[in-house]
Amino acid sequence: MGKKIATLITNLFEDVEFTEPAEAFKEAGHQVITIDKHAGNEVTGKKGATVKIDKAIDEVNPADFDALLIPGGFSPDLLREDDCFGQFAKEFIQEGKPVFAICHGPQVLIDTDLLEGVDITGFKSIRNDLKNAGANYKDEEVVVSNNIVTSRFPDDIPAFNREALKLLAK
Repeated sequence: MGKKIATLITNLFEDVEFTEPAEAFKEAGHQVITIDKHAGNEVTGKKGATVKIDKAIDEVNPADFDALLIPGGFSPDLLREDDCFGQFAKEFIQEGKPVFAICHGPQVLIDTDLLEGVDITGFKSIRNDLKNAGANYKDEEVVVSNNIVTSRFPDDIPAFNREALKLLAK
């Protein structure tokens, strides 16, 4: 049976960092549910991809999902303006559920205060933020630690998807 994947996303996301993992997850039989401040609106990626938002953050419960996806771009930084997105992500890490964050996506994970000792990667510009949050930053195409899968940029998507799908298959 397919898993339900919560996706935290808003305007200025990095298009392929949402579209490619979402497509891979759907092909594997999983469900991708997009979450932002408001349900029903449409958000636009940096290169013009549009995504309809399924649910508002205040109407979802982490317990109803099996995994979490956080695409990069400017979206993660915009989401961090509201503490509820970090709080939502925190529950996934606390429960040991799979978390997939690429490029700037790990910025949301910083707000969980749960990165101490976690091996992680992300876009180079956030490496010091991740280190300051206690994470062990690695400059590698994909890093898996504590059920958290992270990658640096769009070129890493094949490795990112491969490792994410492995966790979803468990």
